[in-house]
Amino acid sequence: MEEKKTDLLSLELPELEALLVSMGEPKYRAEQIFVQMHRGVSPEDMTNIGKALKQKLADTAYFHIPSIEKKLVSAIDGTVKYLFAMRDGNCVESVVMKYKHGNTICISSQVGCRMGCAFCASTIGGKVRDLLPSELLGQIIAAQNDGGERISNVVMMGIGEPLDNYDNVVKFLHLVGNEKGLNIGYRHISLSTCGVVDKINRLAEEDLPITLSISLHASDDETRSSIMPINKKWNIDALLCACRDYFAKTGRRISFEYTLIAGKNDSVAAASKLAELLNRRLRTRSETMPIHVNLIPVNEVSESGFTHSGKEAVDKFAATLNKKGIRATVRRKLGADINASCGQLRRAHEDNKQN
Repeated sequence: MEEKKTDLLSLELPELEALLVSMGEPKYRAEQIFVQMHRGVSPEDMTNIGKALKQKLADTAYFHIPSIEKKLVSAIDGTVKYLFAMRDGNCVESVVMKYKHGNTICISSQVGCRMGCAFCASTIGGKVRDLLPSELLGQIIAAQNDGGERISNVVMMGIGEPLDNYDNVVKFLHLVGNEKGLNIGYRHISLSTCGVVDKINRLAEEDLPITLSISLHASDDETRSSIMPINKKWNIDALLCACRDYFAKTGRRISFEYTLIAGKNDSVAAASKLAELLNRRLRTRSETMPIHVNLIPVNEVSESGFTHSGKEAVDKFAATLNKKGIRATVRRKLGADINASCGQLRRAHEDNKQN
């Protein structure tokens, strides 16, 4: 890695303008380069800039789009799972899901993860490093160019905890929404967090109208702490307080993710307790905060020993929540034949490298 060289794709347009002006180039060149880079075109392949500028950029900066290490396509629903290789050889996963309203990509924010959630394959082996804004963007650009179709929605729910990579993620959000770049609207972007409370509070001040998704997975601290170590630092009460403040500040609905684990958190009693908790902590007589719970049968990972709930248990859980005024839906499983949930493909790749 050439650490001293400037990462071009991580630069916002004003930063790129400043870089080019410092090279003695006219300011307007920045927009020409910015537009092309966000289409996946390397400066050396651009036809609208001269050889001299190309050489200046090659000497002082770099441009890189992740390469496809492996690609799986579901025969069931067309979901595509990518294992992308970064410039240093580290790999992450992205998943492109096709819906009637457009194509959605789930991207990774870190190489590995340090949060330690017991049911998640992404955290096995811990965190290697954060991804740069360019590497977040690059997953979308590479997938869009490979598939030949526009990606209009982004879900930050892949490998890593986005708010544990706060500065890079916020810069990525500014870049991805730029109308001269990928131009993906903030209301089409969802960021999932396991509950990094101090960063949720910071995010509320950023004026980015994205959808915040909270990985809750339990209705009491004992259960949540046993599967999500972060709960020992910020418990459910602190997390829901941050959620209430986030909604008050942004007016944006918060979605709650709830992974159903057989015999752990999937009983009717647990559903009743969850409904009571959310109604009590997030709703008052003067303000009714919209609440949506997305139920997810756990993705079975051999290292965790957890099994997913049966259909009857899932249906009863959802019905209990809905009956108590909490809108609940069961996430449709896409790419079932290619293990589209993040973490497993990278894990298998790392194991193969070591063998």
